[in-house]
Amino acid sequence: MLKIDKFNFKGKKAIIRVDFNVPLNEKFEVTDDTRIKAALPTIKKVINDGGIAIVMSHFGRPKGKVNPDFSLSHLRGYFEKLLGTDVQSAPDCVGSEVEEMAAALKSGEVLLLENLRFHAEEEGKAKLPEGASEEEVKAANAEMKEKQKLFSKALAGLADVYVNDAFGTAHRAHASTAIIANYFDADSKMFGFLIDSEVSNLDKVLKEAKQPFTAIMGGAKVSSKITIIENLLDKVDNLILGGGMTYTFIKARGGKVGNSLCEDDYLELAKSIEIKAKEKGVKLYLATDVLAADDFSNDANTKVMPVEQIEDGWMGLDAGPESMKMFKEVIENSSTILWNGPVGVFEMEKFAPGSRVVAEAIAAATAKGAFSLIGGGDSVACINQFGLADQVSYISTAGGALLEYLEGKELPGIKAIRG
Repeated sequence: MLKIDKFNFKGKKAIIRVDFNVPLNEKFEVTDDTRIKAALPTIKKVINDGGIAIVMSHFGRPKGKVNPDFSLSHLRGYFEKLLGTDVQSAPDCVGSEVEEMAAALKSGEVLLLENLRFHAEEEGKAKLPEGASEEEVKAANAEMKEKQKLFSKALAGLADVYVNDAFGTAHRAHASTAIIANYFDADSKMFGFLIDSEVSNLDKVLKEAKQPFTAIMGGAKVSSKITIIENLLDKVDNLILGGGMTYTFIKARGGKVGNSLCEDDYLELAKSIEIKAKEKGVKLYLATDVLAADDFSNDANTKVMPVEQIEDGWMGLDAGPESMKMFKEVIENSSTILWNGPVGVFEMEKFAPGSRVVAEAIAAATAKGAFSLIGGGDSVACINQFGLADQVSYISTAGGALLEYLEGKELPGIKAIRG
């Protein structure tokens, strides 16, 4: 597989899939430029080599229709400023005018295509009439599939090389993330620096982990993490389960959880996860005590309670002191650490200490030589809130793609390059 750092783009047109789906304010000003900055090394590599960069992205959810509010032209000036060179803006992402603009580009120039999702073919979702028959559905899907191929081919026709640097959309089999790769030979398609970094760091955790390997899975619900937990049971030595999902496991054991968040439909599943963990020799850690509150509020009355004896009218909102001590010890003695999801309602200062202890323990283990990966929006928000982002090995900013990779799924955007 081609590696971008070994490739010379001189004299080549590269069409680069980035993720510029960034938040804007009411004046169409960028309020968080993380994703734009993440794409810069790849784009700079292309133009610094003497190549031509044709940049494409989705933006928002225009649902296959042209909508000026979702035009990538809003980002051109900001992107140009960050890149430090002129950026041309195309009126569309395919069509004769775009082809002419692409053909006229010179070495070191950059062209920003218009929002891919102005075309329904990007996502490939067929529009079905209400009450459509099975045959009509099949016909509409087949027609869209052909249109999507033509759209992908048109995008591919703009360039000599395809570079995918949008890990956040790699779990989607869209025209620009997967299907376009079919129109490039193995020696003319590759990952950009961002995807390469994401995949190699995730593989360090999932495929090359040094023991002991500890995963901390937090968040509100067991239901949203089932597949990840089951996949990790074949890989980890220690599994710390925290946050709201704690109480589903505790109730499944016969404990009293008061008004704590609990998914009664998943009690049997929680039992089966505990059994599987035991069978596989995985040490499963749940809080033994919690900081409970009489209201979901930073101003609530609080007291520490045993996790299996939470009083009626009270809810567990953070790990208790004994639990924090236990989590800290397990984490600090680990060689590989994955953290996905907080162990308490960290957004409220009163219930942030548990997640802070986890973050500090991860930083301490990393300082001793452990490899640590933080993934998922809430965990990333935690590590940033506590000022420890520079003290862990890697932070993944991807959402759905990260979760699906952790589940062990093959991502279409990754498979399209790897083959």
